[in-house]
Amino acid sequence: MSELTQTPGQHYPKGKVRSKKTSTRIDMTPMVDLAFLLLTFFVLTAALNKPFVMKLSMPEDPDIEKDRPPINADHLLTLVLGEQNKIYWYLGESTPILTNFSQNGVRSVLMKHNAQIKKMMVFIKPLEQARYQNLVDILDEMTIANIERYAIVDITPEDRELIKRSGL
Repeated sequence: MSELTQTPGQHYPKGKVRSKKTSTRIDMTPMVDLAFLLLTFFVLTAALNKPFVMKLSMPEDPDIEKDRPPINADHLLTLVLGEQNKIYWYLGESTPILTNFSQNGVRSVLMKHNAQIKKMMVFIKPLEQARYQNLVDILDEMTIANIERYAIVDITPEDRELIKRSGL
């Protein structure tokens, strides 16, 4: 609260008392306290950076896959994400080929096949040994190569056997 401080008046001869005019003094301590409380509140409640989330569209109904038409094997490119940043890819039912996450690796494969094959579908199948960052990187590569039709699916025993037989 504010307070007024005044000194008692001065005494003059003949009994006259004159009061001395003093300026008003306001205590600013509560205002400073309030400012620091507000500052603390806004610092603690403000979001310094917003979390970055990748937009991923997933099917809503699990039974919808039963009603889909089959995919032509010639239009299917399969990417198997392996350990140590390795990618095994094959078109249709051919022999897997080993590549990596470089501009001359998986990106050139995706760009080349996307230009050659109309309505190409890409299956992304991560192994248990693959890193999460590899999945994020391959989704980025899909965006860079302008591929709109892709799906993240579970790896099948046939895919494991195919990779094992290729000797890569």
